[in-house]
Amino acid sequence: MATIDQLPPLREVIATHGLIAKKSLGQNFLLDLNLTARIARAAGDLTGCDVLEVGPGPGGLTRGLLAEGARRVLAIEKDERCLPALAEIATAYPGRLSILNADALEVDALAHLTPPVRVIANLPYNVGTELLVRWLTPKSWPPYWQTLTLMFQKEVAERIVAKPGSKAYGRLALLAQWRCDARIVLTLPPEAFTPPPKIHSAVVLLTALPEPRFPANPAILSQIVAAGFNQRRKMLRASLKGVAPNIESLLESAAIAPTARAEEIDLERFCALARAVEAARSA
Repeated sequence: MATIDQLPPLREVIATHGLIAKKSLGQNFLLDLNLTARIARAAGDLTGCDVLEVGPGPGGLTRGLLAEGARRVLAIEKDERCLPALAEIATAYPGRLSILNADALEVDALAHLTPPVRVIANLPYNVGTELLVRWLTPKSWPPYWQTLTLMFQKEVAERIVAKPGSKAYGRLALLAQWRCDARIVLTLPPEAFTPPPKIHSAVVLLTALPEPRFPANPAILSQIVAAGFNQRRKMLRASLKGVAPNIESLLESAAIAPTARAEEIDLERFCALARAVEAARSA
């Protein structure tokens, strides 16, 4: 299959509109439309869903999402140069593509979307992690989105799905796995992109859970995890001493050895510690 729709190949689109990827915008364009369709399919059945896409660039993934049956796509693109190419896609799929020329960090996407919503994006490298953290930490849970299907540098993807005891395990893994099922569904080599990045990329599928896996105050859990991993070589009794004056006894009450390090502690015990700290502060 040479193409997934009647629009020109992406290389032709890029040449026509002079879309040289900008490093300052974290751009690496994915040109293989078969691959973009695979990413869209990895998100599950899109019919009946609105899709939020951040950083569509020339629209390769956008076309995949629409071809795979997304009810409507909201594409947020900061780079004005990409707007004419995206407008051509909107014309080819009448009424199904809305384009916002804006910074995704400054947009209230929900104001432009109708549930059910899925977020699917080849995220710009320079804002990918920040956007993920925002989607994982809304004021209330469950969030407005059902799933996140996101492409990151492979190293970042591995941090999201990491398990205790591994070098990749840290704040991002705990944040993601507390409220979501997370797994890597696709790995892509540098040559899949223009220009080729120096690293491999991977697509992560995060499915929102109805409620967090274990009860915990989000702010306290975040404080504990941040303090523990900011000084990950230190024992927890040292790295968490600023969290509570009686931290050693609180660690023990959560079945955590005070001499343990953050990378050894699983999500369930971090949540138990967060509850212990909250109870101590309320006493």
